Amino acid sequence: MADDLRLTVLGSATPYPDVDNPCSGYLLSCGGTRVWMDAGSGTLASLRRHTRLDELDAIWISHLHADHSADLLTAYYGALYADVRLAAPIPLYGPPGIADRLAHFLTNGPARSPVESAFAVQELHDGHRVRVGPLTLTSREVAHGMPAFAVRAEAAGVSLVYSGDTAPCANLTSLARGCDVLLCEADSAHVPAEGERVHHTPEDAGETAASAGAGRLIVTHVGPFLTPRQAVARASTRFAGRVDHAAPGAVFPIG
Repeated sequence: MADDLRLTVLGSATPYPDVDNPCSGYLLSCGGTRVWMDAGSGTLASLRRHTRLDELDAIWISHLHADHSADLLTAYYGALYADVRLAAPIPLYGPPGIADRLAHFLTNGPARSPVESAFAVQELHDGHRVRVGPLTLTSREVAHGMPAFAVRAEAAGVSLVYSGDTAPCANLTSLARGCDVLLCEADSAHVPAEGERVHHTPEDAGETAASAGAGRLIVTHVGPFLTPRQAVARASTRFAGRVDHAAPGAVFPIG
């Protein structure tokens, strides 16, 4: 139904776009409310198949790696210098420092680029919560070696949790507790032999879904040394529920 919570995959490639798959980006919709979750390279074009920038109610960014945020740069130009007519700046929820990071790239002279004319920036923090139309978005800090967040979106008694990029961590498991759908990254083909962990393997994704009691798992951000089929199969060894891949263009009803 039109008022149901739905997830549309704009792209799920990493660390750079594939021929037919942009980087990480998703459209979360509920009735007439639309939230662009992550804005990786190539996702703005995919977004425009479904909605316009001036029809967005919010943008939510998990962290500032380019494969999750680079299309904010072209969205800025679209919002201010093209056929888009904003009634007000688009609410943008993102990690600390996001406005200055965008301005640093976009500024070409002595005057700072007017990022805030396109985006009404609110910085995320652990436990950040905001209401966007019928949606409640709750963010938790996760383990990616830099400021990074996961989000739980809830509306009308159903819930989606998106991991962003992270190693397995207690905050993600807690945030995903009892969710209808867990959209979880499965970047790593193997657990690294040394150094800080910053991603899930497919098995980790399955274990996080199982530990959280998620109803369904969608693996995304599958790394270049895995195929989506391998990621789904490996995650399924640790999670007894349904496991899907976030294929570009796929639409998932939530609940």
